[in-house]
Amino acid sequence: MKNLFTIGEMAKLHNMTMKTLRYYDEIGILKPIQIDESNGYRYYSTEQFEQLNTIQYLKKLGFSLKEIKDHLDHRDIDGFLELLEKQKKLTEQKIKELEQVNRRFQNRIRDITIAREIMEVGVVKLVEKNERKVLRLMGEMGSDPEIEISLRQLENMANVNSSIFIGGVGLTIDIKNIREKKFHEYNSIFILTEEDDIESPLITNFQKGKYASIYYRGDHSESSRYYNVLLDYINKNGLQIMGDSIERMIIDHYISKNKEDHLTEIQIQVAY
Repeated sequence: MKNLFTIGEMAKLHNMTMKTLRYYDEIGILKPIQIDESNGYRYYSTEQFEQLNTIQYLKKLGFSLKEIKDHLDHRDIDGFLELLEKQKKLTEQKIKELEQVNRRFQNRIRDITIAREIMEVGVVKLVEKNERKVLRLMGEMGSDPEIEISLRQLENMANVNSSIFIGGVGLTIDIKNIREKKFHEYNSIFILTEEDDIESPLITNFQKGKYASIYYRGDHSESSRYYNVLLDYINKNGLQIMGDSIERMIIDHYISKNKEDHLTEIQIQVAY
């Protein structure tokens, strides 16, 4: 039975490229069993199949080629177990991170699905809200450039990427500016976060309680009209403003180019 295989045959048998086999030869992880001196052709044998399988297996487990070479050079069971333990911990961390990302996807899917079903826009409702954890950066801002710069600062200081919080970014206006109807003078930017393990001095909470809430089709530039509707409702119903407003654009032009899909929510905590 044939027991010598060209590099092309070896690559085809193991569903890989000849370039990879040449590189393995170059770094000393898998050298041909024979090289024809007349033409430089590389040949491999069936005895090397298991070695190549081991290399491919360890690569799939996440080991680097250097780690694989060290193992093949020494073939020490204690060292191999140590490598497996190390990779197991890294894998568990990756699983945890992917579970977090998956939860964020689920939450955004839920938010957008609910938002698409909202029919009553421009109408004030009193809603009960549980405590919500947020990353919040205080500071005066008003223009779009100031808001974008503040968001980048918040991301960097909290070591998060807002792209995974689509629909979870918002702004607040303090009570004084609300009462003075300065509806485009924000005092903070925030990111809603569902994660329990985020550690940052910027972590705070929006309080549990009753909120006067309104949805509208539009962005922050159109908010003044709806703040006035909220204030009229609060005054007519004898309510007292208890905290900063919370303004969040749930569906914006980055999600849909159709303006009829755009949705912003404003909430103001109130009490009788």
